[in-house]
Amino acid sequence: MGKRILAQRKGQGHLWARSPSHRHVGEVRYRSFQEKDKAFNFKITELVHSPGRGAPVARIRYDDGEKGLFLPPEGIYEGQTFIQSKTGYGLDITVGNIIPLKKVPLGTLIYNIEGTPMDGGKFARASGVSAVVKEKTKDGVKIMFRSKKMKWFNKNCLCTIGVVAGGGRTDKPFLKAGAKHYYVQSKAKKWPVVRGCTMNAASHPYGGGAKQSPHKPTTTRRGAPPGRKVGQIAARRTGHQN
Repeated sequence: MGKRILAQRKGQGHLWARSPSHRHVGEVRYRSFQEKDKAFNFKITELVHSPGRGAPVARIRYDDGEKGLFLPPEGIYEGQTFIQSKTGYGLDITVGNIIPLKKVPLGTLIYNIEGTPMDGGKFARASGVSAVVKEKTKDGVKIMFRSKKMKWFNKNCLCTIGVVAGGGRTDKPFLKAGAKHYYVQSKAKKWPVVRGCTMNAASHPYGGGAKQSPHKPTTTRRGAPPGRKVGQIAARRTGHQN
């Protein structure tokens, strides 16, 4: 009698498949503006490591005493003060300031971009990542991401000037399995990853056989049932690209 494969068991939502959110520092998002608010001044009180996140996180305190979390850019330090502005008028384009896209000059490096106004920041948030303002019209702002993909945004979406801290993190190899073990411990990942063709026939569609081979095409249709939906799902093409 067979058993459900790993991809199916992950969907059950058991503890081993969940992200250990109790270890995380907290949600990093922009503070919401009220009708009376025009800008917030905040100060970096502490730079901390957030388990499960590649970039560091800054604890901040606003002028009115409220505390929060901030995704810091490269080159800042504890004790610095920055501004989150609703309009961006008269504000310097300084690394760390949070302003609307409509006030960002062309060619400026930005990160933590809102998808829709006041959603808290959704795009370009990984360590060492930034995007570039490429074009502006009366209706929106065109942004180019690190992948060279272009996307139009509402001109009132907030963004932070600079590059996310923690760049170069992936340049250092793990060197040993123990380091990788602790790295994935704070993420919703199952590690180490075992190839399907090394498993038994009852454990995976590609398992079993005299040789370690899938014995069937590895491209799978989008509507395949959960036990079969493995491999290169709905692949447009496979193989090396010239």
